[in-house]
Amino acid sequence: MKGARSHRSAVRHAAFSFALCVVHFALCASAGAQASEKIPKIGLLLPYSTGPDARIEAFRQGLRELGYVEGQTIKIEYRWADGKFDKLPDLAADLVHNSVDVIVAGATQASIAAKKSTTTIPIVMIGVSDPVGAGLITSLARPGTNVSGTSSMTAEIVGKQLELLKETIPNVARVAALWNPANPIFQALQVKETENAARALGIRLRFIEARDPNEIDRAFANIAQEGLKAVVVLGDPVFTSHRKRISDLAAKRRLPAIGGTRDHVEAGGLMGYGPSYADMYRRTAYYVDRILKGAKPGDLPVEQPTKFELVISLKTAKQIGLTIPPNVLVRADKVIR
Repeated sequence: MKGARSHRSAVRHAAFSFALCVVHFALCASAGAQASEKIPKIGLLLPYSTGPDARIEAFRQGLRELGYVEGQTIKIEYRWADGKFDKLPDLAADLVHNSVDVIVAGATQASIAAKKSTTTIPIVMIGVSDPVGAGLITSLARPGTNVSGTSSMTAEIVGKQLELLKETIPNVARVAALWNPANPIFQALQVKETENAARALGIRLRFIEARDPNEIDRAFANIAQEGLKAVVVLGDPVFTSHRKRISDLAAKRRLPAIGGTRDHVEAGGLMGYGPSYADMYRRTAYYVDRILKGAKPGDLPVEQPTKFELVISLKTAKQIGLTIPPNVLVRADKVIR
């Protein structure tokens, strides 16, 4: 009997030891799987300044809608150029060095900097006006490179902005166009379209340059000195970053100013007409998701905006002593009172 009990005890001990080994193995396997599970890392390369931004929040919202949780199931590395385009190449190279899985690049210059830094890491561009002309892709339908994303068509809508300005102020003849020569590729497209539209509308344009915040102040002093009666603000990251200053300077000189974004008006500008950049940033999450799931950027068609919005500030109109014609006001998607 004693031998039988000893035998049963040995069997139980062996079984218990085996069970412990199984549990230990399972725990180690689980820990190893978790350690090896890689959280996707997104590099966000932006030409403007850091800070709270509705566009960035729209991108985050798009990721959340697709099931991503920042800091848990996806990581975002932020790089801001503060409107200094010469910083973009180094920032892009830093993202490549950090082995991000996808680079999300805001606007033309950031997208070009990213593409020059890597031919292998997928790049999702946001709101590039002419990605084919900029050499980023071969065609909208089939990009054929490591780049895809959205096109803003911003250059083409500058003419519409001038039309709206002319409808609002029928007797306007001399208009300033605020542009940034430090952003040559994108600005050249807008300058050409602006000149064509001005000729068709009988408007005499005077291009006033500004490369940084200090030059913005000087630009408005020149506008006042030359007696120009209105301002069209061409799309540019520097102007986006300093839209409040631009709007304040325009209002101080009682100048009607139109830009290409809702942000321009919410900062105090008179009018804004252009694509919804918040929509484009939200849509960027779709491209990121597709790429992380194995799609190649070169096979993902570039999307153009389908929604354009006209935003008007009656508050600013009153401040500068201007009445918005009913035929213009009725077309506004949003009116700030």
